[in-house]
Amino acid sequence: MQAHNETGDYRVSIETTVRLVLWTFAWVATLALAKFGPGLLWDSRQPVASWAAVAVNLAVGIGWIVAFARFLRGQDEVQRKIVQDALTVALGVGWIGGFAHVVADAADLVAYDVDIAALPALPGVVHLIAVVVGRLGYR
Repeated sequence: MQAHNETGDYRVSIETTVRLVLWTFAWVATLALAKFGPGLLWDSRQPVASWAAVAVNLAVGIGWIVAFARFLRGQDEVQRKIVQDALTVALGVGWIGGFAHVVADAADLVAYDVDIAALPALPGVVHLIAVVVGRLGYR
């Protein structure tokens, strides 16, 4: 009976992972629509279409958050700890790095403009690296 429970838990983990991947693709697609739709799919002077695309992106983003929470609940304790530790590092890097950039920019120490898209990219990359390092550490 224990083996059946472990198999069922594994199936739940796979299902929540697939759902998270699908929600991630949906969120990225709606983000691209909101970013590139004005000018490519509709006239950029039509704010209603642009606001609708942003609203859809926000709604799908909320769905992604729910899917991520379900994904975490579907993981075993070790995997959940790895992801939680990676999120801690990613949040710290994003928070400290972001504010360091703001302070350096305010003091005119930054000679170049950083695209706003780079701000969430840094913790995203750090999170992926931290998950890989965490998995290697638990082998």
